Amino acid sequence: MAALQVLTARPKRAVRLTRNSKLFKTIISAIRRKKGEHIVSLDLRKIPEAVADFFIVCEATSHIQVKAIADEIEREIKEQTGELPFHHEGFQALQWVLIDYVNVVVHIFQPETRRFYRLEEMWNDAGYLEHQ
Repeated sequence: MAALQVLTARPKRAVRLTRNSKLFKTIISAIRRKKGEHIVSLDLRKIPEAVADFFIVCEATSHIQVKAIADEIEREIKEQTGELPFHHEGFQALQWVLIDYVNVVVHIFQPETRRFYRLEEMWNDAGYLEHQ
C-alpha cells in the first residue's frame, strides 16, 4: 500500500524533458565521473503508462561504487539545478539504488541485480540509447 501512496502523491510533470536537458546531461556526467558502466537511457515519453519521461540505467561493480554514483548524482544535481530528488531508495542494500527526479528516474544496479530484473527488457517499447 505504501508504494501505491508514493505513486499517487507523485508531483505532476509540468514540462517534458529531452536528452539535451540540463538535468539529463548532469546525471549522465555524474555517472561517468564515478566510472558507472553500461549506461543506457530509455525514452518513455511515448508510453502513456510511464511514470517518467526517461529512465537512466547503469551498473556499478560494488556496493561502494553504487553509493558513490548515487551520492555524486544527488550532489551534482543539487549544485547544478538546485533540485532535490522527489524520492530515493535502496541505500540500505546497495544492490539497486533508485533516484526519482519525477521526469527522470535513475537506476543504479550491481550487475547480477540488473540481469535479474531486466529493466530494459520490461520497457522494450521505449526508445533505447547507449551512452559511452
